[in-house]
Amino acid sequence: MKEFKPIEKFHLDNIKNIIIVASGKGGVGKSTVAAGIALSLAKKGYKTGLMDADIYGPSTPTLFHLQNEHPISEDKDGKTWIIPFERAGIKIMSLGFFINPEQAVLWRGPMATNALKQLLNETAWGELDYLILDTPPGTGDIHITLVQQYEINGVIIVTTPQLIALADVQKCIGLYNASNIQIPILGIVENMAWFTPSCHPDEKYFLFGKGGGESLSKQFNIPVIAQIPMNENICNQCDGGLLEEMLQEKEMDGNFEQLLKSFI
Repeated sequence: MKEFKPIEKFHLDNIKNIIIVASGKGGVGKSTVAAGIALSLAKKGYKTGLMDADIYGPSTPTLFHLQNEHPISEDKDGKTWIIPFERAGIKIMSLGFFINPEQAVLWRGPMATNALKQLLNETAWGELDYLILDTPPGTGDIHITLVQQYEINGVIIVTTPQLIALADVQKCIGLYNASNIQIPILGIVENMAWFTPSCHPDEKYFLFGKGGGESLSKQFNIPVIAQIPMNENICNQCDGGLLEEMLQEKEMDGNFEQLLKSFI
């Protein structure tokens, strides 16, 4: 019988902590949450990186007004390094920088995971306290590569309140809780928890239902670490690459402050 060698994990020198932001469901605002976490860390003075690992729907270039930008590379010590972009004190890398946004990505799993590993291993991150990984929906090749081949400190699960999101998020929790993986789940973020018009800050409208995060918390014994509301300004801030403005709102800044307490 053929002997299988254990998978060797990559150790990313100079990066102290790697945190995954994940969700089994698309469209829950996971990329916005990941970017908000990175911005909040940088605001506190932590050396922070943000890696967009969503090969089929990268959002980070839009969130930071980096559409159609392409990073440069430089040779150092006999190796070629990709230079990340810097915005608001964050070093940013995305698979989207290397893809034509108008074309579908026709990559099978091995090609996608090789691209992921190349960017993680060959980006000139420098010294980082935290690298935040924004992952694609589901539990496919990208997730499996990350948990098997990298030293991950924890994962934050993002959901919205409605039942159709919870069903997929449960599968994502199952992946990280699997006996052969067992990466600590730091907490659940219930995004789009309610809608509050900016001109009526005391009003709450539960457009996507109510209590979804709490239900997951009770089922899996994982704390809800933030409930993030939505308003009419957030969409414009995301689309316009003005995400820093989101954290200027007192309630939003407070939510991300609370979220960071789960791992710093």
